[in-house]
Amino acid sequence: MRAAILTVSTSKARGEGEDTSGAALAAFAMVLGLEIATHEVVPDDRATIEARLRHFCDDLGVALVLTTGGTGMSPDDVTPEATRAVLDREAPGIAEAMRAASRPHTSHWMLSRGVAGTRGRTLIVNFPGSPRSITQCGEAIALSLPHALALLAGERPSHGG
Repeated sequence: MRAAILTVSTSKARGEGEDTSGAALAAFAMVLGLEIATHEVVPDDRATIEARLRHFCDDLGVALVLTTGGTGMSPDDVTPEATRAVLDREAPGIAEAMRAASRPHTSHWMLSRGVAGTRGRTLIVNFPGSPRSITQCGEAIALSLPHALALLAGERPSHGG
């Protein structure tokens, strides 16, 4: 299965600094056994984010899209809105698990607005913009993602825990 990584950061899209969050997401995807089909960096622009998500799902047909950045409270943080615009169905438990995993590490855990859901047979998950948060959130959902991806691929895996 293949994954796409989308870093949402206006400064990184301008070439200012290294995309460490995108690298952390790529490492997470590889731990899940996924091939990285593409890794892009875009500015905090809702139309651009929506277009890239649609492209990854509809044209590339990846199984998983992982985004980082743009999930906070700043006026230009629009990743959740762009994601919701392209989703067929939300998977709120994924985002809830990620926020819960952040709670022991930051008093600002409840400010993360990331969402997760499906478009066709692709799962899209919004991660925070911090590499440390990506690791913490990734650990919280890593065991369930292969099951979700198998279901989306039309497989009938065991529902055992």
